[in-house]
Amino acid sequence: MHSTIQFKHNETEFFGQYWKPQNYKASVIILHGLGEHSGRFSHVAEELIKHDFAVIAFDHYGHGKTKGKRGHNPGYNAVMSSIAAFIKKTEEVLGEFPMFLYGHSMGGNAVLNYMISSTNNIKGVVATSPFLKLAFEPPKWKLSLGKVIQKIAPALTLDNEVDPNFISRIPKEVKKYQDDPLVHSRVSPNFSLVFIEKGAYAIENASKLNKPALLLHGKDDKLISYLGSEEFAKNNPSISLKLYDQGYHELHNDLCKDQVIQDIITWLKTQV
Repeated sequence: MHSTIQFKHNETEFFGQYWKPQNYKASVIILHGLGEHSGRFSHVAEELIKHDFAVIAFDHYGHGKTKGKRGHNPGYNAVMSSIAAFIKKTEEVLGEFPMFLYGHSMGGNAVLNYMISSTNNIKGVVATSPFLKLAFEPPKWKLSLGKVIQKIAPALTLDNEVDPNFISRIPKEVKKYQDDPLVHSRVSPNFSLVFIEKGAYAIENASKLNKPALLLHGKDDKLISYLGSEEFAKNNPSISLKLYDQGYHELHNDLCKDQVIQDIITWLKTQV
């Protein structure tokens, strides 16, 4: 069964959706990446429900069908509080079953920092291609300009300059991304500079994560470096890390997608 939901938090109306099998033993909360939306994980949800997991996801600030300016959020604390609000919504919608957080890219940064910084009842976390360290060095002038913009016009958005060809080795997946009317390329300093800073913070504070975690990353990710995931895992021996040779950024939409989804399902089953 698939249904959509809306919930209001911090004066913003958020859009969410869930997929629910007849019987389930746990729920998985998905947080999408920069510029995309929750609907791009429907095929992942469909695989998870085959294994008795309910799946629920929402569109971040400035994304998808959530209200507000595209590519902007009020601040990192607001992102963290929106996750907490959605966890409560999940309990209302799906009941108090064991819950897992599953974040991709920007969503991976958010779920890891949420787990590091909060007391919660989440059972474990999955992060695919988590935005911990960029795979390229931004020009210093751009970073300096971003800091100025953040002070004088924090809601100003610029093009994120992401090359869609870097998301997947499958041309059909790249075209699907390009043709999706809900996908956008806008980004404000609160989604760029702040997430870069919080990625470094997560790596340095990985030891504070006291719940089971699975990190998955492609070694040929040209957007977010797999070295950040490696550093995070090295700083917390209890974390499981799986790297995929030649894997691109969206592992769940790449040539290795079947293996990736199976690896996630296998790990989730061991935690339940």
